[in-house]
Amino acid sequence: TSGIDSTYKEYIFYFVNIHSSSENSFGVNFRDGGSNFDAVKTSAGHRAYHFESDSGSGLGYEAFLDLAQSTSLQQIGQPQSSGDADSSGCGFLHLFNPSSTTFVKHYISHYVHHYTNAAPGEIDNYMAGYCNTTSAIDGARFQMDSGNIDSGDILLYGVN
Repeated sequence: TSGIDSTYKEYIFYFVNIHSSSENSFGVNFRDGGSNFDAVKTSAGHRAYHFESDSGSGLGYEAFLDLAQSTSLQQIGQPQSSGDADSSGCGFLHLFNPSSTTFVKHYISHYVHHYTNAAPGEIDNYMAGYCNTTSAIDGARFQMDSGNIDSGDILLYGVN
């Protein structure tokens, strides 16, 4: 939740082998100068998937992942497997110009993970949106929509 300031115009978070304690969705929320992670967000997402059994695959728009002027957790992945010890999720999120006090703050993410809700397989999630605030974004919190992150690394890089 720290490390975001006016030093860089872009911040990149890398997610490496994120494993959930239960089958839940990985997400992010942003702090816009206050003490809460409740920045208002609007977003849109899509995904591709393929089941291990080859019983299903597809590409589609995912309306249930979208936010419209919401302070809710921004899901960047769908429910990922927790029962398989080798299951995890990996990806990245870019946050653009978080210190601007003139413009909204755009973000994009790409997150791939093992999925077990319908059948074991791979889910490839893409999400893009913006924090609808002219206040600086000074924090990001990554979490599961319920339960905990068992293991994994979240790396933060600044880009000029």
